[in-house]
Amino acid sequence: MPRAALDLTNPEHLALVGGQWRFAPGLVPGEPNQGLVALLENSPARLPDYDDSSWEVIDDIGQWRSSRLTFGWYRTKLVIPEQVNGRDTRGARSYFETCIDDYGEVWVNGEIDLVRGSVQGFNIPQRVPLAVETEPGSEFTIAMLAINGPLARPGGAIFVRYATLALEWRGEGY
Repeated sequence: MPRAALDLTNPEHLALVGGQWRFAPGLVPGEPNQGLVALLENSPARLPDYDDSSWEVIDDIGQWRSSRLTFGWYRTKLVIPEQVNGRDTRGARSYFETCIDDYGEVWVNGEIDLVRGSVQGFNIPQRVPLAVETEPGSEFTIAMLAINGPLARPGGAIFVRYATLALEWRGEGY
């Protein structure tokens, strides 16, 4: 199966999809105690229309951030280009692939795929479907929640090991 990938940590590749990474600390950024409260129902930072304009614009999602028990959100918006590596994107299957250190959730357009993009911990790669039949110009808001772990004794920091937009085309005869 032919495949192409855009490295979303590479500024040139990120520009091809109109992306810009933003970061904010906290489970609910900007709230007291980083939004950590008992019986919290949800974090609005996962939603595609959430206003992240005041968040820090970052060039390096691999940079270590904070330490100890840490929550943080990474967000970007992607627009599927007409072509990748000289190949038309129309009809390709598209995926967002990442590895979040330590624990990670990937939300696409405010939804989490609990089958294929399920909640993962301790550096487990995630491959989240974006579209079965990709259309150029389609927009996706990617929101990633990172939590440092293990929760009872966190070490290190939060960061994203990689982020990729992958496109796959069915081979001849399909």
